[in-house]
Amino acid sequence: MDLLPHLRLVIALWGGAATVFGQPSPELTEALRNFRTEGPKGWAFTQISESSDRARVEAFDPLKPAHLRWDLITENGVPPSEQTTETYRQQQTRRTGGQTAPNVKEQLDLTTAELVDERNGRQTWRFKLTPGAEDDRSAAHMDATITFHVDSRTIEIIELANFEPFSPMFGVHVERARTVIEYSLPTTGMPSLLRHIAVSIRGRAFYFKSLDSDMTVAYSDYKYAGKAPLFPEPL
Repeated sequence: MDLLPHLRLVIALWGGAATVFGQPSPELTEALRNFRTEGPKGWAFTQISESSDRARVEAFDPLKPAHLRWDLITENGVPPSEQTTETYRQQQTRRTGGQTAPNVKEQLDLTTAELVDERNGRQTWRFKLTPGAEDDRSAAHMDATITFHVDSRTIEIIELANFEPFSPMFGVHVERARTVIEYSLPTTGMPSLLRHIAVSIRGRAFYFKSLDSDMTVAYSDYKYAGKAPLFPEPL
């Protein structure tokens, strides 16, 4: 399952230190400047996606040709059939990248930075969101909260959540939308890497159809595969 459309939908639907307003700290500003929501390039990994009606295990290898970088391991607990594998391969022409996390930092309004907590070597910052497009009717109703590990200069958690109900499009009412993206702390020989994504939506369409859904994506078995693919994308 290609999770990027689902995560884009979430965004489209979408006691510590004294409070500080205005700009993030220089350390967080620098971390954001170098930050990639999907994590650093050049890493192979296993991705486990689970929702109410599907469980899928996939492997990603950045050194393979574009249409072969994703490999379906199991679908709902069993190896895929030949037909399922063929359909999956056809889908990969539209999915050549690695992790499927949304590009959060582009929508952060840094001038609204608010330091809301500071403890255990971590700072919690809250930001308003800017619209991701001209027709974005969700950003004005949502906040982004970042947990920043100070010593390692690591963005550890990003949470996107609405603070009031809203209607992203005609006939759709969202009561709650929340996405939590978690990253590992760096260790010797291992940078901070995308670890887990949890998505939750509660709402209705045209008063009778439920939009309630939950999905998780877990990342594991990271192995460094090199700085560049052996089969780069054609120019």
